[in-house]
Amino acid sequence: MAVLELQNISKHFGAIHAVSDVTLSLEPGEVVGLMGDNGAGKSTLVKMIAGNFRPSHGTMRLEGKELVMHRPVDARQHGIEIVHQDLALCDNLTAAANVYLGRELLIGFGPFGVLDYASMYQRAAQLFKELKSETRPRDLVKQMSGGQRQAVAIARTMLSKAKIVLMDEPTAAISVRQVAEVLHLIRLLRDQGIAIVLISHRMPDVFTVADRVIVMRRGRKVADKPIADSSPEEVTGLITGAIEKV
Repeated sequence: MAVLELQNISKHFGAIHAVSDVTLSLEPGEVVGLMGDNGAGKSTLVKMIAGNFRPSHGTMRLEGKELVMHRPVDARQHGIEIVHQDLALCDNLTAAANVYLGRELLIGFGPFGVLDYASMYQRAAQLFKELKSETRPRDLVKQMSGGQRQAVAIARTMLSKAKIVLMDEPTAAISVRQVAEVLHLIRLLRDQGIAIVLISHRMPDVFTVADRVIVMRRGRKVADKPIADSSPEEVTGLITGAIEKV
């Protein structure tokens, strides 16, 4: 059974049709590359899945059940996590504090509760070990490389036992070595049965790690096919409009 199904999803902002009649499905343990030029509708589509926007038309289903969300916290409660392009990390905090940001563990009750640092450090260390990352719970984010920062953001999604992780340009503006680290992290999530939507402009990354590629242009889906049946040249043609649709 597909973990996520979108049926004729559309989003209109007044007269602007940001997304029009998009239908797609996402299987557990599948990496889908979502590609398209700026303004193609990728971000709007992902924001609907993440609970930021409500669709103007169409339905979403999670594991066969209709999914209606009013805010991002609803998506998180359903096992949908998003890793933003800017990662939304606090540079002045430790790795563990960022992993638990907004979900801190407490000892005690009510107004007498205090932060359970020991448990948070221990669990964060386990998550970094699972990700095979050199990041340590007490490391400050401001001292980390781009790859380590991605590990912190991804560990945060694992804390909630996510079913779906939406990743927005995770390899933008980082070194070649760090790109390899991030792609490795994506494979680890996939191997745990987590479905991943990878928004990227980097063709080599999508063709290295994705199982399927979806291309959008002017708010519409113009391609949805296995990576093995496509090519960077074809995707480029679809993005630019040199190829209409496949």
